[in-house]
Amino acid sequence: MEKTPLLTSRRDKGKSRRFEGVSLLVVATLSLGISLWVLLRAHAFLRYESPGFWDLNGKEGVEEGGGEWRWKDIKPAKQLRWKRCYENYDCAVLDVPLDWVEPSDKLRASIAVIRLNATIRGDEYKGAVFINPGGPGGSGIWFIKHFSPYYQTVVGKNYDIISFDPRGVGFTAPHISCLTPSSSLLWSLLTPPVLDAHAGILHDAYARAQAFSQACSPFQNSTSALAYVSTASTARDMYALVQATGNEKLNYWGFSYGTYLGVTFASLFPEKVGRMVNDGNVDAIEYTNSRGVGFIHDTEKVMDAFFHFCFLAGSTGCQFWDTSEDAIRTRLDLLLQELKRNPVIVPATNEGGRPEIIAFSSLRRLITSTLYRPLIMFPSLATVLSGLERGDGSLFLALRPPISQDPFGCSNDVDEELEGTEDAEKAIMCSDNGGVEEGVDVFGKYVDKLIGLSPSAGATMAEMRLGCVGWKGRARWRFDGPFEGNTTTPILFIANKADNVTPLRSAIANQKGFPGSKILIQDSYGHTSLSTPSHCTVKAIRAYFQHGTLPADMSICNADLVPFEPWDINDPTSSSFEDRELNLALRELMKMPIPGLFR
Repeated sequence: MEKTPLLTSRRDKGKSRRFEGVSLLVVATLSLGISLWVLLRAHAFLRYESPGFWDLNGKEGVEEGGGEWRWKDIKPAKQLRWKRCYENYDCAVLDVPLDWVEPSDKLRASIAVIRLNATIRGDEYKGAVFINPGGPGGSGIWFIKHFSPYYQTVVGKNYDIISFDPRGVGFTAPHISCLTPSSSLLWSLLTPPVLDAHAGILHDAYARAQAFSQACSPFQNSTSALAYVSTASTARDMYALVQATGNEKLNYWGFSYGTYLGVTFASLFPEKVGRMVNDGNVDAIEYTNSRGVGFIHDTEKVMDAFFHFCFLAGSTGCQFWDTSEDAIRTRLDLLLQELKRNPVIVPATNEGGRPEIIAFSSLRRLITSTLYRPLIMFPSLATVLSGLERGDGSLFLALRPPISQDPFGCSNDVDEELEGTEDAEKAIMCSDNGGVEEGVDVFGKYVDKLIGLSPSAGATMAEMRLGCVGWKGRARWRFDGPFEGNTTTPILFIANKADNVTPLRSAIANQKGFPGSKILIQDSYGHTSLSTPSHCTVKAIRAYFQHGTLPADMSICNADLVPFEPWDINDPTSSSFEDRELNLALRELMKMPIPGLFR
């Protein structure tokens, strides 16, 4: 039984103990290449335009930077000392105990924090909304820098938008990196095919996971950084950040893994919950024990949506159209089997260039990634499938981010910006679930269950849990429930009708522990409400943050669009400036990469 932090309040049968104030420190160290995050990367195939930044006036107490600034130039402090950064943002580095179980002045952690200021002040100002983009391993700094104006459009411009890099991630210290950048790149080149590609792949992948865990083993003792990166510790950091920013309670919008962080916080500190939106819910109990398969309960529903809406779009709207949904499905199955036997070769485009091979696993991973963002990715998938049938892999390559021609020119610059940190993903997840100890044959049965539930993506999804095979490190503080609490403000849970990795049933499971909380269902496909624009949903979110208004439990919001349907952000039916502004925000948020485990 893990020891409970002395200075944190862990609930006991519904009662809460207040705890003393804490100091925070945030150091900015690092960042390293997330060259290839081990599972599928939904964002590996997403191209995205960086939004322009809004011009904002500085806040009182913010140090104006003179010329170029760097994270390593910000001194950690026990009170937030904001410094102007990225032109229109404030950044700080805050000091917290590394060990919340037995806090020490010698062992410290540093949390990198970023803030977009509210543009409406005075009596209408409502404080801050904290954002967690997901993961584990997602960088709050990166996501706020690129997407915070659009979050602010939804929740209201009378809120500051704040996020941070969790322990192990990005500019926060400790930073988790088991391999050097060049070794990490070489290791990624050895990534095996997906687990259902060929006989024997499971054993190779299992051994590879064990090998990586062994590479991290020097850092997996009770005094190393890996012992202090659990979600429970991050939730305690978030409590300290709420105090340090002068907010009485936590207002929060968490996505995917961020919902697990949200319910962990709400379970530990129910009296400190302000307005909390958990969007795209991870089943807290299932994630903690790591053996569940319910997370892909609705994955095939999203895959079925590809066949359904492709057929409805017709031959001009879907490049992989056929005479029925079943005919489209059959064509895809035949294409996958053909790629097992005969991968598509893409010749080098210039002398001395690099040829490419599009194999079964390449397409399987692309298909899995498209399920996260069907609205923007299904049309591209259809075009790629049509090309591969003709032996043309160039369209597939066009979706993939460009690969550096100097792949070993790795930077150790601590100011490098990345969406997340791959090694931190494993460290956090394995700290939370205790690692995977069963042998390869037992793990193989788990893989078979996933494939049975989702033939399209089950084998790829199994790679999530595979990352903890052989992991020996144990968290100093691991919270495994109960996930429940009588929160000061009821929580708003949001779930899509069909989410490929955080199904509606997970929101229902999490809701049970929080009296008065409500579930809002978005009638759409994909991961989190951001996968599809819905004015109904965002207006419900805004009403909640602005007025505390909750929808009726299990209310349904229609989506504004379905896959393969064109979308004009200057829709003439959007007569108001507010609607046009929301259209823009929804379009940009839909492009948001999905970091970490549940990507």
